[in-house]
Amino acid sequence: MLLKSILGFFLWALLIPNLTAPEIYSIPSTAKKVLFLGNSITYSGQYVDYVETYLRLSHPERDWDFINVGLPSETVSGLSEEGHAGGEFPRPDLHERLDRVLDEIKPDLIFSNYGMNDGIYLPFDEQRFEAYKQGQKKLHLKALAIGAQIIHSTPPIYDENKGAAYANVLDIYASWLVSQRYTENWKVIDLHWPMRKFQDDQRQHNPSFELAKDGVHPADQGHWIMARSLLQGLGESEYLMEDNPELVFSKIDHGPEVLALVKEKQSITKDALLNHTGHKRPGMKKGLPLNEAEIKRVALLNQINKLIGN
Repeated sequence: MLLKSILGFFLWALLIPNLTAPEIYSIPSTAKKVLFLGNSITYSGQYVDYVETYLRLSHPERDWDFINVGLPSETVSGLSEEGHAGGEFPRPDLHERLDRVLDEIKPDLIFSNYGMNDGIYLPFDEQRFEAYKQGQKKLHLKALAIGAQIIHSTPPIYDENKGAAYANVLDIYASWLVSQRYTENWKVIDLHWPMRKFQDDQRQHNPSFELAKDGVHPADQGHWIMARSLLQGLGESEYLMEDNPELVFSKIDHGPEVLALVKEKQSITKDALLNHTGHKRPGMKKGLPLNEAEIKRVALLNQINKLIGN
């Protein structure tokens, strides 16, 4: 039965890129606070910066606040491998801090990205997969309970050159998440399969190409492929044929300047908010006290708004 289940999911993972049409969602006109949840890839945050910058430049009339509280090492499943971080600490569980984050921020819309850490870098296992599914469902219900919309995104790829077994685990997790569009009417934007296709295409003429040197954490181009997929899932299209974020923002008036300000704003606010709301991940920056970070955030937003004519 276990083998049959695994084979079924592998088949689904192979077929899903060809069988699924992209779903287009929109950020409601009433949504102001847009929250990003995720692990170290979200905390690193280039894709969040790209999404925020592009949307601000494309829709200068909108009054919104993009808030990134991604936390390194985190899972939505609550799982942690034995001896994680050399035995210094177990992986933090999103659900340990989720209520505090939602109470503090009161988001109108949540973008969630989990999966990379949730298989804890081991071959596929039904129990771990079930924990991932239950963690995602718990997050989804919690968002709805506070009246927020939630858009899930599939996990980035794990480079198969670093380990084919775990790459396949994330194929399965991503395919299941996409399937929730149809079984549960979830809003899901697929980042995983576009990243995999992009990397595979690049390797046709450059076999050493990689989006993430460690197989996990994408460099800027990988973050851009993630951001591009999110933006396309929100119905955006202009400049999105480009594979390089620098080219994209260089083509938009004040693009590089706004991107630099957005990066500065996010860097200040995410550390302050993580420290203020609390978490179980040692070794994080303390950041500024929240009131000081808010003053700087508002000043940076004023500079952004001046550039985009808002």
